[in-house]
Amino acid sequence: MATINLAKISTRAPKGLNKEKIKAKTAQLLEELDELQNLLFAESKHSVLVVIQGMDASGKDGVIRNVFGKLNPQGVRAYSFKVPTSLELSHDFLWRVHQQAPPKGMIQLFNRSHYEDILVTRVHKWCDDQQAKARMKAINDFEHLLAHHCNTHILKLYLHVSPQEQQQRLEERIKNPDKQWKYNERDFEEAKLWKVYMKMYQECFTYCNVVPWNIIPADQNWYKEYLIASQLHKLLSSLKMQYPGLKK
Repeated sequence: MATINLAKISTRAPKGLNKEKIKAKTAQLLEELDELQNLLFAESKHSVLVVIQGMDASGKDGVIRNVFGKLNPQGVRAYSFKVPTSLELSHDFLWRVHQQAPPKGMIQLFNRSHYEDILVTRVHKWCDDQQAKARMKAINDFEHLLAHHCNTHILKLYLHVSPQEQQQRLEERIKNPDKQWKYNERDFEEAKLWKVYMKMYQECFTYCNVVPWNIIPADQNWYKEYLIASQLHKLLSSLKMQYPGLKK
C-alpha cells in the first residue's frame, strides 16, 4: 500500500494564488451549495457524512462555521465526539458513532470522529497495534456499510496544519479574549507528541482508505475553506439530484 508522507505535503496554498479571487470563488460555491443542499434535503435519496480530522487548532470549528454554517440548518447537523462516557465505553467503539450516521436528505458533520479510536488511543498507548488493526478493519466495514447499503456519501477531510502554525494558534488562545474559551493547557502537551501523531495519521490513511482521504492544507483559512467547499460541491453535483414532483 502507498504511504502518505505528511512532511512532504505543503500546509499552504500554492505561491501566486490570488487570495481575493479565491475568496470570491468560495462565495460563489457557497451560493451554489445552498441550492444543492436544498435538493439533497428535498429528494431524500442520499445522505452525506463529512469526517473532519486534524490536530488541535487545525481549524475544524472554523470550517463548520464558515463553510457548512452557510447552509440551511434544517439539513445540516454537527456532532463533536468527546471522551467516551461510561455508557459508551460499555459498548463496542462504533456504537456511539453509528447513532450519529446521517439519515437520507441530511449532511452530518463529525468534528473528530471514530478515527480518534485509532489515533489518540495509539499515541497514548491505550490501544495496542493488534487491537488498532482490528479497529481499522471494523472502520472500513462500517464505512462500506454506510456507502453501499445506506446510500451515504462519505467525505473525509484531514486539516493539514504545520506545527509552527498550530503553536501560533494555541498561543493566540491565551492572548486573544475572544478565543480564551478554547484554551486547554493539555493542548500544549499533545502538541509535543506531534511526530507520533503524524505517524499514526499516516498509518490511518494507509489502512483506512476504503473511502479515500482528502489532505487539506490548513495554514490559511481562505484556502482551506475554498478546497472544502469545492470538494463538497463536486460530491453533491455528482449525485444528479432532482426535485420530486407532486405526491400522488
